[in-house]
Amino acid sequence: MNATPPAPPTIAQLQCNSLANLVQGAIERKILDGTLKAGDKLTEAALADELGVSRGPVREAFRMLEEAGLVRTEKNRGVFVREIPVEEALDIFEVRAVMDAYVGRKLAQTLPVAQVKELRRGVETMEAAAKAQDAALFHEANLAFHDRLLALAGNAKLTTVYRKLTKELMLFRRQNLTPESMAIYAKEHRQIVKAIAAGDVEAAGRAMFDHVMASRERTRINHLPALAPVPTPAPSAAPPARRPRANAARRSV
Repeated sequence: MNATPPAPPTIAQLQCNSLANLVQGAIERKILDGTLKAGDKLTEAALADELGVSRGPVREAFRMLEEAGLVRTEKNRGVFVREIPVEEALDIFEVRAVMDAYVGRKLAQTLPVAQVKELRRGVETMEAAAKAQDAALFHEANLAFHDRLLALAGNAKLTTVYRKLTKELMLFRRQNLTPESMAIYAKEHRQIVKAIAAGDVEAAGRAMFDHVMASRERTRINHLPALAPVPTPAPSAAPPARRPRANAARRSV
């Protein structure tokens, strides 16, 4: 006997799901911009009143935020913004470094001239922000630059995992950009685009990997200064190198 097919969702269910997505986005923005800080308790009733919705969408938003790694639920206590320990943050940096190495190597093989120019404009925005000591603009441009690299790599599954890791790291390291660090980051981004534009697979992968691992080391020194320096391993999980394409020189225009 054939099983009875599930009933289609009602309009009320669809509306609730849509509202939950909007509520999830609103709460996530508050978490990532620091309005809601690590360890803060999220109150269902207060957020429902603030956002002008019932408690149902807020409750569903909490579930989605927990799946995204941004909040934790404690039995009989409630929902809290997650606190990322330094050891977990350092692990995330290592995973991101391997993923970035893959992205850099792939783009060095495939990226056309127009997209290289787009990446250069992103670097120029970061350089201008660093010169103006505008940490907010630099942070926004930095996120956009890395997100665009992901989009251009064209791997949807990698993009989903990478964005989740990025958000978790933002819980740990609220923006603490200095004029010196912004200048360093901008220079590293410039080197990444240069290697991609040249079609140099090995250099692009290494530049991406080193960029993330350098951030990891700065984080380690700031939070665990008593530990000895850790040597940076090679990005062994990156795909095998290929010769630069014949049109690599043209892409450096």
